[in-house]
Amino acid sequence: MKLLSRGVRLPLAALSGLLAGFAALAVAELLSAAVRPESGPVIAVGGAAIDRTPPAVKDWAIRHFGSDDKLVLQLGIVAVLALLALVLGVLALRFRRAGAAGVLLFGFVGAVAATSRPDSTSAADALPSLLGAVAGAGVLYLLVGRLTTGPATANGTARQRPDSGGPQDGVGGPQDREAGAPDREAEAPAREGGAQDWDRRGFVVAATAAAAASAGTGLLGRALTGTQGRGAVASRKAVTLPRVTSAARPLAPGAVLHTPGISPFTTPNNDFYRVDTALVVPKVNATTWRLKIHGKGVSRPVTLTFDDLLQRQLVERDITLTCVSNEVGGPYVGNARWTGVRLADLLREAGVRPPSRGGPADQLVARSVDGMTIGSPVEDLMDGRDALLALGMNGEPLPFAHGFPVRMVVPGLYGYVSACKWIRDIELTTFDAYDAYWVKRSWAQRAPIKTQSRIDTPKPFARPKAGTVMVAGVAWAQHRGVDRVEVRVDEGPWMTADLAAEDTADTWRQWSLPWKATSGGHTLTVRATDRTGQVQTDRRTPTIPDGASGWHSVVIDVD
Repeated sequence: MKLLSRGVRLPLAALSGLLAGFAALAVAELLSAAVRPESGPVIAVGGAAIDRTPPAVKDWAIRHFGSDDKLVLQLGIVAVLALLALVLGVLALRFRRAGAAGVLLFGFVGAVAATSRPDSTSAADALPSLLGAVAGAGVLYLLVGRLTTGPATANGTARQRPDSGGPQDGVGGPQDREAGAPDREAEAPAREGGAQDWDRRGFVVAATAAAAASAGTGLLGRALTGTQGRGAVASRKAVTLPRVTSAARPLAPGAVLHTPGISPFTTPNNDFYRVDTALVVPKVNATTWRLKIHGKGVSRPVTLTFDDLLQRQLVERDITLTCVSNEVGGPYVGNARWTGVRLADLLREAGVRPPSRGGPADQLVARSVDGMTIGSPVEDLMDGRDALLALGMNGEPLPFAHGFPVRMVVPGLYGYVSACKWIRDIELTTFDAYDAYWVKRSWAQRAPIKTQSRIDTPKPFARPKAGTVMVAGVAWAQHRGVDRVEVRVDEGPWMTADLAAEDTADTWRQWSLPWKATSGGHTLTVRATDRTGQVQTDRRTPTIPDGASGWHSVVIDVD
């Protein structure tokens, strides 16, 4: 029999809680592979947290963590769960059943989060969290039991102490206790802060077994989850984009500048920004994918397959996309060559008319497989611009992270009102009748992209040498076009920059300005003017509710 002091007992109880949490997550990981990956508690709770996070906090996360914001959120959830598991372990040392019940409670929270997600279609989504919690509660109850009972009593049998006396020789114990006197040492209850009998070997064996079993279960679940996407991966590999009917026109001579440090005219797929709420990138099998077009003013509802779209007339266009979360001078803008079907053609075939021609619907609500809803003005989608259901990006099928098999691309509108990825449903309705996901969270219903410009080089706080310094960057005003870019040094006069040739009004334009730099600290500021004559405003506004505005400036120190 070993005596366990409070100083050792509390850390071991906390460890028990941690192992219980590990077991719960591991079992949930395995079960979510059988149900669907998005039903796992970390993903479900993370999605619920995103849905309930104030827009300003989301903007802060995107600004500080960029595309790693989802990883940071998941790590934060795991850290919080680990802390709670430690607390429950300590609680269970004194209130064993209450500690186990606490684990079950968190499983219930995960189940509610999973079944309340917009993409949840079955009560089975609750199973990973619930059954994982049952496993975690059982582990905690078992391990804490080893800390509060000896080897014999752990099995429910009273153990005779070696000094408690016996029938041999008809005498009492070593102290020759008075007949009938109680054995106070044997009967002494556990005292808070005192010593406690415990099953050391049983605890070590049980803790080791729990850790090993949890690790194996979690790895198996992760492996099974990975196999679920194989069909989608295979379907993407099998896609060969057919020859387009209407190709993007060749880039005009002079449309691409080769100034060191400037953003490339075409953004590579791997470098293209990604801002969405999906904690797990959906992997949709193109062979089973379907798109339904229905709703108000749709006289001929249609359901399309991926092959249906491939067999239609495809167009290819260079289009610059911008995220509404892009701060002044921010990175969430990129230009790509998109291949797809004109959305206006599909809408007309379904009998849709724009409001200007008497159509009853003024909003198109696109729904993603992950439950996202995005509302776009019908008038803008049918006004002649190249609004696409895109199947390809820069000459290859869409990457999964950018919406494979099909997404929307609309020039001139911020992504949150146009660029639905992993699209599965299109409903025609009105802005009065329905608020899409971001509109419910304080963003504007309509959001045309604002005229913006950015200095790519020199970088902030750069230390160029005195002499000629090339100042360069990009400017955009999609579907209006950029007409002029000007640069100012400190509070001096505006100088007109050299513009690269325009590809189309739907793409950004590169610009450059050779500047005779003098020693000392300087502030460089840029502004653009679009084709309508509208000069980029200097009034600073946040991204909420319809995109940031203001002039981009960089501070440098010339040697």
